[in-house]
This record gives sequence, structure tokens and C-alpha cells, in this order.
Amino acid sequence: MAKEKKFITCDGNTAAANVSYMFTEVAAIYPITPSSPMAEHVDEWAAKGRKNLFGQTVSVQEMESEGGAAGAVHGSLQAGALTTTFTASQGLLLMIPNMYKIAGELLPCVFDVSARTLASHSLCIFGDHQDVMACRQTGFAMFCSGSVQEVMDLTAVPHLATLKTSIPFINFFDGFRTSHEYHKIEEIDQEAIKSLVDPADIKRFRDRALSPERPVTRGTAENPETFFTHREASNEYYDKVPAVVEDYLGKISSITGREYHLFNYYGAKDAENVIVLMGSATEAAREAIDYLVKQGKKVGMVAVHLYRPFSVDFLKKTLPATVKRIAVLDRTKEPGAEGEPLYLDVKSALYNDERKPLIVGGRYGLGSSDTTPAKIVAVFKNLELPEPKNHFTVGIVDDVTFTSLAEEEEIPMGGDSLFEAKFYGLGADGTVGANKNSVQIIGNNTNKYCQAYFSYDSKKSGGFTCSHLRFGDDPIHSTYQVNTPNFVACHVQAYLHMYDVTRGLRDNGTFLLNTIFDGEELVNFIPNKVKAYFAKHNIKVYYINATKIAQEIGLGNRTNTILQSAFFRITEVIPLDLAVEQMKEFIVKSYSKKGQDVVDKNFGAVEHGNEYKELTVDPAWANLADESDKTDNAPAFIKELVRPINGQSGDLLKVSDFVKHDTVDGTWQNGSSAFEKRGVEAFVPVWNSDNCIQCNKCAYSCPHAAIRPFVLDENEAKGFDGNTLEIKAPKSLVGMQFRIEVSVLDCLGCSNCADVCPGKKGEKALTMVPFNIDKPEMIKEAENWEYLVKNVTSKQHLVDIKQSAKNSQFAQPLFEFSGACSGCGETPYVKLVSQLYGDREMIANATGCSSIYSASIPSTPYTTNAEGQGPAFDNSLFEDFCEFGLGMTLGNKKMKERIVKLLNDAIENGATEEFKAAAEKWIEAKDDADGSKAAAAELKPLIAKGAEAGCEICTELKTLDHYLVKRSQWIIGGDGASYDIGYGGLDHVLASGEDVNILVLDTEVYSNTGGQSSKSTPLGAIAQFAAQGKRICKKDLGLMQTTYGYVYVAQIAMGADNAQTLKAIREAEAYPGPSLIIAYSPCINHGLKRGGMGRSQREQELAVECGYWHLWRFNPQLADEGKNPFVLDSKEPNWANFRDFLLGEVRYMSVQKAYPNEAEELFTQAEKMAKRRYQSYVRKSKEDWSETID
Repeated sequence: MAKEKKFITCDGNTAAANVSYMFTEVAAIYPITPSSPMAEHVDEWAAKGRKNLFGQTVSVQEMESEGGAAGAVHGSLQAGALTTTFTASQGLLLMIPNMYKIAGELLPCVFDVSARTLASHSLCIFGDHQDVMACRQTGFAMFCSGSVQEVMDLTAVPHLATLKTSIPFINFFDGFRTSHEYHKIEEIDQEAIKSLVDPADIKRFRDRALSPERPVTRGTAENPETFFTHREASNEYYDKVPAVVEDYLGKISSITGREYHLFNYYGAKDAENVIVLMGSATEAAREAIDYLVKQGKKVGMVAVHLYRPFSVDFLKKTLPATVKRIAVLDRTKEPGAEGEPLYLDVKSALYNDERKPLIVGGRYGLGSSDTTPAKIVAVFKNLELPEPKNHFTVGIVDDVTFTSLAEEEEIPMGGDSLFEAKFYGLGADGTVGANKNSVQIIGNNTNKYCQAYFSYDSKKSGGFTCSHLRFGDDPIHSTYQVNTPNFVACHVQAYLHMYDVTRGLRDNGTFLLNTIFDGEELVNFIPNKVKAYFAKHNIKVYYINATKIAQEIGLGNRTNTILQSAFFRITEVIPLDLAVEQMKEFIVKSYSKKGQDVVDKNFGAVEHGNEYKELTVDPAWANLADESDKTDNAPAFIKELVRPINGQSGDLLKVSDFVKHDTVDGTWQNGSSAFEKRGVEAFVPVWNSDNCIQCNKCAYSCPHAAIRPFVLDENEAKGFDGNTLEIKAPKSLVGMQFRIEVSVLDCLGCSNCADVCPGKKGEKALTMVPFNIDKPEMIKEAENWEYLVKNVTSKQHLVDIKQSAKNSQFAQPLFEFSGACSGCGETPYVKLVSQLYGDREMIANATGCSSIYSASIPSTPYTTNAEGQGPAFDNSLFEDFCEFGLGMTLGNKKMKERIVKLLNDAIENGATEEFKAAAEKWIEAKDDADGSKAAAAELKPLIAKGAEAGCEICTELKTLDHYLVKRSQWIIGGDGASYDIGYGGLDHVLASGEDVNILVLDTEVYSNTGGQSSKSTPLGAIAQFAAQGKRICKKDLGLMQTTYGYVYVAQIAMGADNAQTLKAIREAEAYPGPSLIIAYSPCINHGLKRGGMGRSQREQELAVECGYWHLWRFNPQLADEGKNPFVLDSKEPNWANFRDFLLGEVRYMSVQKAYPNEAEELFTQAEKMAKRRYQSYVRKSKEDWSETID
């Protein structure tokens, strides 16, 4: 009797990990988005005791880097254990050196890769084939799957084939489009897979393991007379691979009932025009081919599974005999090549083919650029031309080199039974999570097929999200975003004015809006363009105030469950009783670790989902004219590039748009984030001047520089229509007016400012109120902000901004409105550095949270002052950020040396006395910040005067005069970069003795990739790859670096001690050598129970108060004075509060809930380690350094 098919709803990562787990004994990994879910699944399953094919759990080892992971794989294989790793993008490239070794030593293994873009002119974390194509020369076989179902079905093939052939495999599928697409698929049976494993293959592998019992030597060095000959000896192993893979594909076909080959053909049997491609676009191509075949077109497709070794014979057999023209599509770009890899392979393979087909090639889908059936139709239309365009691009408009094909209109191709839905949400509002649950509820409880895909902008929580869901009676092949939805839900009312949320909504479709408005007020709020669309297309419109409901039941801004419930009630895609039951099951699954109170609140949210109303659509709306766009004086760069991208219309830009604005190399103008004005917060602070003591703590702690003190002189105050206070201090500002102002359109409503506000007599000067941009008082606040930033000059030159935390906030933030999470613990430090040193700051930033919120097109939060000066920012890679920063320092140093030489040449060649004096003054002061500023101010005009007079030396000096002011070099990264992958570089750069400042934003996890454990993660904390709580204590990075003796080191926590933070940053920058600052940064991944990220500053205070985190400074200059360089700034902790602090964060509390016995022991050990660390600091602070050493 045949086994009943088992269907599950999962994404490609889960499908790959599920099968890979069966074959794996050891997994050596390094966390990198978005491949990390594969390794995380393996780790989680192993922690729960899941058995592989050999009856054991998988041993998972997290390494410090991808290179380290590849090294561990290599070693584990040589020791005789079946070993796997999971990676992507830059991480895969770091493994290449070891891949040559693994392949050369004929070690069977599989690297599971969610294929992604490589950083070039900019970083892009999304999907294409650039990374895997960089590995095609390593000797690894390469196998590709095109859908979530194929990943489930076919992942076993490379595992089986590698054992049979001894050739290692890359098993890849498209990053994001397949890796993150949720799909209802048939699960492959482990027992069926087990039957395909040949015990002789396992034995052969085990027998080759290194062992002292049968010792051999590997990893030898070899000379010219034998290396070439020896290298060719492996050819026969590769020759066997295609037949072996084809054999296993046949066996998998027998198990699944789905036919698979090295090359799968789909289309007309007598096709004349054929496309060749691999990956997820093969699914969209099926829809396009079905569409064209119905029109009588003779078209077809070859989908590539085994890319290396490339089998010419199998390809020729797969192509129809009638083929006349072939278009090969590559999802990669190789600048300067005669064509992309797959195109060149196909062209070479068919060089002597008797059919002599015309072959052209093109690029598509880079960086997850959406590849729809319409784009495939464009490729087939190109093939029909008398002279088809070669080396084309599809899906973009290239109006510079004219490679692009003409665009085709998007039409629904998924079938009549297909229901498509789009959900517009705000990052961290729960929309994406709710839709992941929804698709599983429908998939697991009905006979319907389902699919879900999620698109995001580059901001952290608080950014734009869009969920694309499909449900139907037939298998779904639509591997592209929903363009023609039946249903649209807009969870953020502001989006009606920001994005085209009705774009593509079908006639007679449904629209659901989450809004605080009702009745006439709602009608007035909806833009005319949207109302006209509703009327013209007969849209049924519903609305609900989920924001108010969420606040009333204690869910804050988490509207997701309410709106999910409303979706099920409105669409009736499944019976309501079943939907409610399943929603509650998923609530328990999703939130039980956060406490029963959270579960109960979400249960309540389900019941409130019925509180929607229908909006009557007036037929007269069809004739409404669009409101005219608001005019402003924004630069062309903002209007023509930034705003279209922010409006989710970046796909409509042309190549010339980027050329015109000189961004070909990825350069982006500073200060673009100030033009966003999103207004997406639920609450906003309001200033009560009567309770304000002018301390500026609110501005100091603001993660987004959205609240600031403004100082108005007499004339500025006259033009301001708002309440102000007379300045109390400092003396230099007395007589002027003081105002705290909030940019209500840039604030994210975290409430840290209100939380830290001391107020007067228990009454705070800041209170959080619900935000509604259309309320008169909010319109007035926005107008106030515009007046103040445009008409009130900075008064920072009148005060010593480094003297106190209060004074520092009179300096203009040159880092503002970033894409960081609401309440971010990192950005207040970054902002403070920009205020103190931004006018001469150079930044080398590690890849990670700080690079994403600092520089994601189109938003650049680093901005300029009135003189046009500001931080100069660049990001290299994750692993080399410190070396990158050192390189900047060395370059600057060399250019200053050049200036010194040129100035001396000018003096020797008879420069004027005025020039000579100014030059000598600068040479003397060049390494002093204030001195070089003053000297540069004198010297620059003289250089310009000389250049104008024709002096060749001055002409060259004029090109270098931007080096005259001493630069402040900052190297910024998180703990993943600093403690792990980049630690070697960090250590080396600090050891160099050069004048650099390294700022480590320590969140104690890999924040950007979803919260994986790092060597900064404390003992007892739960994190990905520490599923039962971390079992080893945190690395003391700071104390380690003090052993050099000449490195300035500080450990800070802004919320615990504003003054100590400022003092440490000030001392570090002033120190004439390397410095390291480790800044405690609460993160959304911590799961703060005491008020969420709205109390992240308070969380730092509690961490120091209980002894979890310690404040100290190590200043080598004190040693030169005979003083102890180590200063402990923390007070004696109140250890009684240590356990309570831990349980106030989900990362610790969840350990207690899931593993209560282990938690008690872990927490006890964590407190013991914290006490031991504090004792070591106390001992260091008491050392006697008075004895001088001659």
C-alpha cells in the first residue's frame, strides 16, 4: 500500500536543512543572513534530539568566520565524519581557498548555499548567482534547484552523489526568492531517502579517514615536474559525475512522482525558440511558456540542475530536435567577459551541433530584481526578431548602453483559481510574522496550495514591509511578487500618501485599511487618487482601528493579530472557527516564551478582529482629480532618485538616472534621510516647558536625533511662533531662548526621551501622546521643526561641547533619522561621536546593523553642517573593517607627508614670508585637531592665491588642501565583527600603534542576522546556536587589549552614566594612538520585558547597577605620570538585583521557561562570572603604578 503523501508549509531554507540534516554528522557554520536559518534549524533540531540517517543527532559547531567554518569542515571530513556547512554571498567567497583543498583531496561533502549577490558598488543581501559563479573553478560540482518543492525533492541528490563520486558539491538555490518563500510542498520521506544510501559509499569514505592506526600524509607540497601531471589524475572522477547524478535523479523521480533530469525540458515538443536558465525563474518561465503555447507559439525551456560538471551530451539530448534559436539567461554579471558563464557554456557545448541554433545571452534578476512571466515573454519576443539582441538585459531600462529588452505588460498568469493578496506593514509591527502564520494555517488545514513571499526595505524594525500571499487549487509556480492582487491590506494609514498601495488591485477586489479615522474624517484623509481607484474598479473597502484596539488591550503597536483576524473574517478563505482555533495555536507557538500575559493579549486580539467596518464607495469618486504634488526646494537628486526609491518605485528608474547623478560607483549624497519625513510612529513626545530643567538628556539619548535643543538669538526668536525658555546655562548662552523640539515626522516614538527625562518635582517635561499628523497641533510641531532647522543657526561654537553631556547636545548631530530600530541602543553613541567630531570624521564601518542603518540606499543619515562638512563614510566587508580603517589612516598620513614635502619645497623656492609662516605653523600643528584647524584656515587662502597666480606647487597643494585639518578616524562595528570574524584585524590594528578609534557596539549577539550567539554573548543567554543557553562565559575583549599597554580602552553604557560615556569618547579621540571603546547596546533581539526598546537607556542603567555590565577606562597616559592607568567607574553592584535583571529579558527568561533545571545552574554561573569579572577590575584599579621604570 502506497504511503500517504505528507504536505508541509515551509520555506526553502527549511526544506534544504530538513534533508541535509539526514546526511550530516557534523555541521560547521558561521551565521550570515539569509543562509543562517538552515544552520539554525539544524541546531534547533539537534537540541531537540532529532536523529539523522545514522541514528544520531548532528553536532553543530559555530565558528568565528566563514573561512574558519570551511577549515573545520575540511578537518572534520579528514577525520571521517560526514560534514556540511551552510553559507552564501561573501561568506561563500571566504570559503574558496578551502574549497580547492577539499575538492583536490576528493572529500565528499555538500555546501548548502542560498545563492546571493556579492557586494560591488554597494552591498545587496538579496538573491542572484554571483556568489556560486565565483566558485565554479574550485572543483566542486554544482547543483541547482528552482523551487521550494525542488529543494525538498533534490537536496538528497548532491548528498548521495558526493558519496558515490568523492566529488564535493555546492547545492544551491536562489537566495530570498526560494530560500525565504513559504510554500505548501510534499515532504520527502526519510526512510525512502535512507534506502538510496549505499553502505559501501559510507565505508569507502570512512576508510579514507586519517588515523594513527593507519597513518598517511596529506596536504603535501609539490614541485613543477609533477604537479601538473598529478593534478590531471582526478579527471575520471569528474567524468563519472553526470551519469551518477542522472541516476539518482531518476530514483528521486520514482519516489516523488515528479520527473527530474540533469536538464529538464518544458514546453512545446516542436519548439523552435528555447530559453536556457536555472533557479527560481524557471518556475515563472513555465507560466510564460504556457501562456505563449496557448497562442500557438513554438517555445520551450531547458532548466539546468547539474551546472558543474557541465554535460554537453545530456544538454544536446534535452533540446528539441526542432530548435532554431536559443536565449541563455544568466543571473549574474561578469564585467569585461564575452558573455556570462551559462551562456558561454551553452554556446561552447553547441558549437559543433548539427542543428546550428542561433544563440544569444542576457542577464536578468540581479539582486532579486523580480523576474515575472512578462519578462520571459520579452525574451521570447526578442528571439522572434530577424536579428535578436545579444548580451541583453531584461527587467530594467538601460537607456545608456541600450542593452535592455522592451518591457511587456504584466498580466495574471497563475490560473483562475489563484487568490492573491498583498499586506503593507511596518517592520516589527508583526505583519510579516502573522502572514507566515496565515499561510501555514491555510496550507496545513485545507487542500489548497499556498505561497508567501516577503519584501522589505533596508531599514531595521520600523521600515517598509510587504507580504505577498497566494492560495489556489493547483500547484503555484509564480516565483515573483504579487502584482495583480485580489486583496490588499494597508496596515499603516500613512502609506496611502507614501506608496501606490492600490497598484494592480483587480476589479471587484477588496481593500482593508488600518486607520484611526472614521466617517467623513476618513474620507477626507484618503487621497483622491486612491478614492478614484476604488470607484473605477468597484473595490470593496473595509477599515478598522487596530492601532487603538492594540493600545487598549496592551499590545502597544503590535496590530498584527487583530488585522490577521480581520483578514480571515473578510476573505473567508477558510471557515472562521477553524481560523480562530489555528490563530490561537500559532499564538501559543509564537509567544509562549514571552509569557502567558502576551499570549492572553493576543487571544484578545483575535476576538477584536471583527471590529471592522465597510466604507461606502461613492461612484462620483471616479471623477476626482489627483491632488497636486506638494512643491518644495528639494534638490534634483532627492526628487529624481531618493523619492522614487522611497516610494517603492525604484524599479521604474532608468540606468541614466544613476549616471546623471554620478552614482555609478555607488557614491550617494549625504543627508538624504532628512527628506523622508515618514511619520510612522504610533506615539510622539510632546514638550511641556514648565517642567523642563534644560538638561538635554532627551536629545542625548535619542537614537534618531529627532529631538533636539535649539538656542535662538533675539532675531531668531522674533520669527518663531512657539513657546521658549530663557537659557539658564552655560553663561555664554545666557540671554538667548531655549526650545526642545521634536521632528514629529522623523521620530519613531520609542519614548526613551520621555523615560530619561528627570522633569521637575516628579512631573516630566516630555509625555508620549498618540500621533496623528493631521491634528492641528502636530502640523504646528512639524512647522516649528522646519523653522528651527532652517532659520536657527548652531550655537555650538559658543560652548565647549566636550565639557559635559548637556553641552554636547548643543552641537548639530551629523547623524540623523537613520534606519535603525525604534529605541536602538547603538545609534546614540554613533550620533554623539558625529556631534563631537563629525566635521572631520572618517568612518570605516563593518558590515552589520550599523552599516545598514548608516548607509542603505536611498537613505543616508550622515549629513553636513552649514559649512558643508560632515562624516565621510564607507563600508568594506564584515571581516576587514579594522584593516579598512587602518588603510584610511595610512592613506591620510601619506597625503599629509606629501603636503609637508610640498610646503618645504615652496619655502625653499622663495615663498613669501606670510606663506612661510603659515606653512610652518601648519607643519607644527598638523597632528593636533584644534591647532590644524586654525593653521589650515590661514594656509588655505594663501595656497589658493598661489595656485591662481600659476604656482605649480600651490596648484598641487590646492588638490590636497582637504587633508589640512587633522582627521578623526573612527572604525565602527558590532560584536560579531569585533569579537569574532574581525577580531584578528582588530587586534592587529590596535597593535599597530596608529591613531585610530575603534567603537564596538556591543549587543552581545549578531543583531543584523537575527540574534546568533557571538563570543560576546554572556553565559546563560539564549541565542541562535545557543538554543539551551550559552555554556561559556563572555570574552573580555577590553581587558585583553589593555595588555598591550599602549592602547586606550574603555567600557561604557550611556544610559548608566552620561558623563562617563562622554569622557571616555573624549579621552579616546584625544589619545595619540589606538583606542578601543566597547559600548553596551541593548537590542531588539534581547526581548526587553521592562518596557521594550522604549526603555533601552534605562536597561543600561540597570545592567550596570546590578553588576551585569561594568564601566571602566584604561588610559596609558596615566602610566607615564606614575598613576594607575585603569580607572573603575562603576560603583559596587547591587548583586541582589542580578537575577531580576536577567529575567527582565526574553533571552534569559526563555531559558528558564524551556530548560528550568539548566537555567538555575546557568544563571548561578552567570552571576558568579560577573562577580569574578568585577573582582578582577577592582584588583586592577588598586594596582600601584607609582614606581618608575628607567
